[in-house]
This record gives sequence, structure tokens and C-alpha cells, in this order.
Amino acid sequence: MRIGLIGTGRIGSFHAGVLSRHREVGSLVVADTDPARAAAVAERTGATAAPGVHEIFSWGVDAVVITSATASHAELIRRAARAGLPAFCEKPIALDLPGTLSALEAVESAGTVLQVGFMRRFDAGYGTARELLRSGRLGRLHTVRAITSDPAPPPAEYLPLSGGLYRDCLVHDFDILRWVTGREVVEVYATGSDAGPAMFREAGDVDTAAAVLTLDDGTLATATATRCNGAGYDVRMELSGERDTYAVGLDDRTPITSTEAQGPPAADKPWPGFLERFAPAYEAELDAFVRVLLGEAANPCDGREALAALRIAEACELSRRERRPVPLAEIPGG
Repeated sequence: MRIGLIGTGRIGSFHAGVLSRHREVGSLVVADTDPARAAAVAERTGATAAPGVHEIFSWGVDAVVITSATASHAELIRRAARAGLPAFCEKPIALDLPGTLSALEAVESAGTVLQVGFMRRFDAGYGTARELLRSGRLGRLHTVRAITSDPAPPPAEYLPLSGGLYRDCLVHDFDILRWVTGREVVEVYATGSDAGPAMFREAGDVDTAAAVLTLDDGTLATATATRCNGAGYDVRMELSGERDTYAVGLDDRTPITSTEAQGPPAADKPWPGFLERFAPAYEAELDAFVRVLLGEAANPCDGREALAALRIAEACELSRRERRPVPLAEIPGG
């Protein structure tokens, strides 16, 4: 098959390498708003560089992979739908509900495939946690704790385009919480702090956030995130039940130092960032997309799944602004 990839930044370059090595991908065409960057990625991966995005849709590709700037996602999804092309899009579909709903309407009207890139669904640790919970090993689940901590803030110019910490970062925790537990969030209470670098205050964002989420079976979950975790990249989930507790992301690269005399040694090589930590999961999600195209598998994360995670993020942002609990029923799109 022939796949067109739009966007050759860091994640796009990684995906181009994965797709160029995939046994079912006969050819890969890449495009970017910066043609020189696309040409460099094409030379490195053996792909063909297109002069622009238009050629991706006019050169006869079988599917598109969207890894461009977030602001372009919704329109590219709509364009793929109009062309009758299956699409894989890195999260998010859009930074707001209207843009997300518009893109989903186009996909559903056209009857095309849209797979959204929530890579944690393809991480071995989260997959094992999901299986253990469903096996009954934990007993009744009562508490979930999710953590996402970046080692350093992004560039200041990124913040106004990111959608904020809940939509850009914690949305991964909201998605994986639903996927692992199989439950829906019914209410959130969220707060955040902008006490770190001034650029967060200037962008109207927060550098650290916390949310308490109530699931539809009464399970309580907490989700915390920060852009300023100098110890290193730290993404974990703990699931506590009446019989046992399991942890995802707790290994010899977890950037934690114990104060106990018999505690585990501090990690000497913490993960530097998301791409290194989740590289196998990113590869697996693209392999899943290829298998969907071949008719060998069902879509593992469609647009409605992405909408559900975004609605939780929207509820958290509203809760932070208004300093009150927010039922998910208040958020459109349910």
C-alpha cells in the first residue's frame, strides 16, 4: 500500500521511519509546510518528498497519516474524509469541541476510518494492567492514581497553541483511565498552579495541575501533571483494589529517590522524554493502523474515543476556572 504522511517534525519523522520499514507499506510519500524538512526525512527513510500537502491527496495514496501542527488536524481529517481516505491522526483531532465535532461529522458522513493516536493504549504495562483488572486480581477497584510529569517546559511559543495542560498533556491520562478501567468519568474537580515560569501565566495556562475524577461505578481517580519535573520524564498509573495494587511505569528508569534506608536505588538514566519512553507503543499503534487498513483488525481508537477524552479535559478546564465540581453532563458532545 501507499501511505501519505503529512508533517515531518519530531513525531512525524519517527512515524516516517516506522512506516518505511513496515513490510506492508510499499511506498511512503511525505509532505511538510517546510519542503526542505520533508526532503531530509524522505532521504533518510527512502520515502518520496511531495512538494506540498495537495500532492498527498492527488498522487493516489491509500491512506494518510497526520502528524502536522495541531491547528491543521481537523481540516486535514475533513479533507481525507472528502477524498474517501482512511486517516491516522496524532492527538488531538482539534483543540476545541466544535472543531472536533466538525471533523467527526465529516468522517462519519463519509463512512471513512479515523484512528487517533493515543499511544498509551499500545504500551505493554497499561495493557497488562487492563487485563489484570478485568481478571479480578485486584478485586473491586477503589482508587486510581495517574501521573504525567515532563522534565522541562516546552518552548514559550508552543503554549498558546497547545490548548493548555489539561487538553495537551492530561488528555492522555483521561484516555488511558477510560481504556484501562472500562468506566466513564461522570464528574471532575480540577485545579492548577502557574507559580512556575512566567510564560505560563502569560499564556493563561498552568505549569502544574491536579484533578479528582469520579467514575460511573464510584471509583475515585486522581490525575496530576507538571511541566517542571527536573528529575526526569515520569508517567505512571497505580490501580488499587480490595485485593491488590498494581503500578504501571515503575521500573529502574522511574525518576524517584526513596528516603528509606532499604528503598530502591534512584534511577541513574531516567527517560528523557515521551518519544523514548513510548517508542514501542508508537510503533504498535501504526502497525495497528496498517492492520485496520488490511481489514485484519477493528479500529482500536476511533474519533469518538478521542472526543470522550477531550470532554474530560474541557470539564477540568471549566472546573479550574470556576473553582467548582463539573459534571460531564455539562460538556457538549456526549
